[in-house]
Amino acid sequence: MSTPIRHPRHPYLDHPGPIAFAHRGGAAGGLENTLRQFRRAAEAGYRYIETDVHATRDGKLVAFHDATLDRMTDGAGRIADLSWERVRRARVAGEEPVPLFEELLDTFPEVRWNIDVKAETALLPLLELIGRTNAWDRVCVGSFSEARVVRAQRLAGPRLATSYGTRGVLNLRLRSWGVPASLRRSAVAAQVPEVQSGIQVVDHRFLRAAHARGLQVHVWTVNDPDRMHRLLDLGVDGIMTDHIDTLRRVMEDRGVWV
Repeated sequence: MSTPIRHPRHPYLDHPGPIAFAHRGGAAGGLENTLRQFRRAAEAGYRYIETDVHATRDGKLVAFHDATLDRMTDGAGRIADLSWERVRRARVAGEEPVPLFEELLDTFPEVRWNIDVKAETALLPLLELIGRTNAWDRVCVGSFSEARVVRAQRLAGPRLATSYGTRGVLNLRLRSWGVPASLRRSAVAAQVPEVQSGIQVVDHRFLRAAHARGLQVHVWTVNDPDRMHRLLDLGVDGIMTDHIDTLRRVMEDRGVWV
């Protein structure tokens, strides 16, 4: 089991023991990224929730995974091309409205948010909102785009918690194998799948390399209890799941649910 080396860390990570993340609020319920599902996760005791953000044509920041409304709602069209007035009329699974991210910050003051910035147009509205609401300690920003995360960090400075993008994770994996690779110093976490394209990402060497740099390792998206136990035995610092009841039971059984 890999044990993190203690470095000064961002307040976002001030949590005893492994962190349980509700992925999209708990996507298995079919109402991902909705106020109802986020409330269910918060009432189940989750204090860390993962979500995604896009910006509408008029700059409103919405919590939604896809670039378009088509898959998850009774609406249609690219969010970036639509006004907030149009987006707000769409219903996820025909039932729940698409929430503004600002609404989530207000509604759940005890929750910390892990945010995947899905589009470049969402970055500046997000940083403006975090600054205006002084939510720096409640937000960690990530993206598959390393350049987008680097830009966020450059604009916001060390008050913003960020995770590695795809290139950062790749370089950390290379470093864990002893291959020289540059790493951004300002990240607080590597948020990774257990396996990617048939290649094992999370193992003892990866965890040692991350922990030696003061990085936490959060693994997504884990829905099987045996995999949850295996990863916690390995020493990961957090797990993101669609099945929030399953992860809570696993962590309660291990005595690490907080």
